[in-house]
This record gives sequence, structure tokens and C-alpha cells, in this order.
Amino acid sequence: MKYKIPVSVLVIIFTRYYDVLLLERADRPGFWQSVTGSKDSYQENLLDTAKREVEEETGLLVTNEQLFNWHRSFEFEIFQHWRARYEPGVVNNTEHVFSVMLDHKIDIKISRNEHLAFRWCNRLDAANMVFSWTNATALRELPEYHFT
Repeated sequence: MKYKIPVSVLVIIFTRYYDVLLLERADRPGFWQSVTGSKDSYQENLLDTAKREVEEETGLLVTNEQLFNWHRSFEFEIFQHWRARYEPGVVNNTEHVFSVMLDHKIDIKISRNEHLAFRWCNRLDAANMVFSWTNATALRELPEYHFT
């Protein structure tokens, strides 16, 4: 079994009007989140991880220029029910925040292995819907990190 690396990205996809894309987890129905995912290898840089995860989870191909690196990260305790995915003894993950701004809401192609549904909703409603405190915090902070 290949263990997950406890270094991940959180990518907020939003419109200029702060409509935010949320995805419902397939392994936890009712758990909504932004795009997330771990590095595939320790050598993979965070920008490549973010681009890969956006494509895998939404079908969107984004460029380096479209991805905004917040240079912000969160460390959190991995939920007990997901710890078996990591090497024994790993209990914390470091999550790095990125965002992508789109002109308008679009239909996406979700990965059915990972998600059941997607929805667009206002940023503050999204912050109240997501299960992760790191995702909620980043959604609330989005206007501080978004520069036109």
C-alpha cells in the first residue's frame, strides 16, 4: 500500500462575484469541500499538486498563471477515520492554500471516484457548509487574498 503524504493543497475555485465551487465527498456524503489533495511524491512541487488536483477533481485545466498561491498554510490533525491512509504514527497534515478565479460559474466534470456532486454557492454560505475548519477559514479570508 502506498501511503499518502501529509502535505496537501486546498484550492478554492471562485468567480469574480465570490460564488464558490464546492464538491461533495463520495466517501462521506454530506461532507462538502473545495478541491483538495495530497502531493503524489515529496519531489512534486505544490503548484503542480494544485494543478493536478483541480484537473482530477473538476476536469479543468488551469495554468500556473491562473493559480494564485496564498503562501498560507494550515496544520491540522488528520481525522481518525482517514489516518490509515498515512504511515503509522502520522497524525498531522500541512495544507497549502491556492485559489483560481473564473469569470463565471461553469459546469465541471467531477471525478465520480471522489465526489457525488458539485454546487456553486456564495462564499459565506460555502464557509458554513464545508466540514473542514481550514476550508471555512480560507473561504472567509478569500477577499483578503484576492487581488484584481
